[in-house]
Amino acid sequence: MFKNRKDAGEKLAKALEKYRIENPIILAIPRGGVEVGLQVAAKLNTDFSLIISRKLPFPDNPEAGFGAVAENGSTFILENAHNWLSGETIERIKQEQIAEIERRIKALRGGNSLSELEGRTVILIDDGIAMGSTMRAAIELCKNRKARKIVVAVPVAGVEVAEELQKIVDELVVLEIPAYFRAVAQAYERWYDVSDEEVLDLLRENIRKKELKDQEFHELET
Repeated sequence: MFKNRKDAGEKLAKALEKYRIENPIILAIPRGGVEVGLQVAAKLNTDFSLIISRKLPFPDNPEAGFGAVAENGSTFILENAHNWLSGETIERIKQEQIAEIERRIKALRGGNSLSELEGRTVILIDDGIAMGSTMRAAIELCKNRKARKIVVAVPVAGVEVAEELQKIVDELVVLEIPAYFRAVAQAYERWYDVSDEEVLDLLRENIRKKELKDQEFHELET
């Protein structure tokens, strides 16, 4: 059990310490993965950015999904999705989520392009994995961008999704795999939906800390 996302990020960072020497880039899936990822990036003293991936929700049950799409168009769709939805409906929902991805890129990443991934060790982070669709789409993006190594790291995940993800990445790091897993929220004492504004506050605070650290280093050098 984690107190909150900050606590989960600190614990996850310890499990990822061995990657410090590889100068990885931490890519967090917003919104929930941002605070977790920032803690890891701070502890490993490495690059951090956001990777935007969105669940493709069922029209009559938005909490459930039949796949996901990432910001470069990389898509993961469950094999039997076409048994439930028409191709036209699937495409409409996909385009709706692509529009939301574009909004988030502007709102949360200032419209900036995703960092260069080719030849790098990429650590993909979220606050937990339920179905795993958004993470799968993010993994596909990293493969398309020719990442040298792909590591998925999360505080909590279910048994089945962990086993499936382990087959398609270089390493999977999961701190807790509950025997009876219902939702990511069950692993946290304090759980809530994160807003765009909170993500921006976290990113601003991260920049401020880096600037202070750089200033202190410069003063020591001089």
